[in-house]
Amino acid sequence: MNQQTSYHFSFALFILFLTALFILNISLGSVDIPLKEVFRSIWDQQAEKESWSYIVVHYRLPKAITALLVGSGLAISGLLMQTLFRNPLAGPYVLGISSGASLGVALLILGSSVLGGSFTLLAQSQLLISIAASTGSFLVLFAVMLVSRQVKNTMSILIIGLMFSSLTSAVISVLAYFSSAENLQQYLFWGFGSLGNLTWNELLIFFLVFVLASAMVLPVIKPLNSLLLGENYAKSSGINIKATKNLILVATSLFTGVITAFAGPIAFIGLAAPHMTKLILNTSNHKFLLPAAALLGANIMLISDTIAQLPNSQYTLPINAITTMFGAPIVIWLLVRKKKMIL
Repeated sequence: MNQQTSYHFSFALFILFLTALFILNISLGSVDIPLKEVFRSIWDQQAEKESWSYIVVHYRLPKAITALLVGSGLAISGLLMQTLFRNPLAGPYVLGISSGASLGVALLILGSSVLGGSFTLLAQSQLLISIAASTGSFLVLFAVMLVSRQVKNTMSILIIGLMFSSLTSAVISVLAYFSSAENLQQYLFWGFGSLGNLTWNELLIFFLVFVLASAMVLPVIKPLNSLLLGENYAKSSGINIKATKNLILVATSLFTGVITAFAGPIAFIGLAAPHMTKLILNTSNHKFLLPAAALLGANIMLISDTIAQLPNSQYTLPINAITTMFGAPIVIWLLVRKKKMIL
């Protein structure tokens, strides 16, 4: 089997697993719904019981689609950051975008403890929480882009992002100190991450931003391969380094900003999925890595969500805990087995 055929075989397996996991995910939950009725609900919304159709169409299906978008977006973002900074420990949150979103939510939820009154009611709105997270991520993106124009070293941008994360964490700690126990609990639960809170209208906004960010990634596939050999080599190949960096930073920020706004700060996927993809495909070519990482990230997210919702149980575990417990041992095993890490 030549290398090209091997890649096609891997992609076929990723898509096959993704399809099976998607069907499994929408067929499991606290309410036992026969698989035939699940498909009937999707196609014509006429299941045997009206409540079954409502659960599938308005809860399980949006949640499964959200898992696809979240897993794919984080995996792509992580790969972009690891290549740009040439650092295997870089992830989608190194720019501080997620911290900015967390700060926006903290100001809304924890800040309502200080302001009280109607602000406490506003903090209960899922839409306002999403808007607060989006605003916070946008402000941090604007600050990072503004500062990055003053520095030429790529690693300096990484350090700036980490400093913004530390700064926002400090502000959140101060807000938490003066917050009530109820608001602290609400913020803590938001930090666990959740895929099941989106309406179809919110999912449409999520999808449109996802498509926009994906469109920005397409022009930088070839420059990404050149950046692996260093910026000097990329410049000698005629690549506009500044424009490429800006596209990568904006695309990553859009991915992480919209994911954090609608699903919370989801851990692990963005860091581990790119490494798992490289180890499975054994290549550094982003023409294959980007779509493969997106598919693998979506697979991992669906598996994690299926485990988290505890099939046929009324309880749902924190998705962040599942993504880390499920994925970290697999990455360790792959690295030990391969005995190397592809950058």
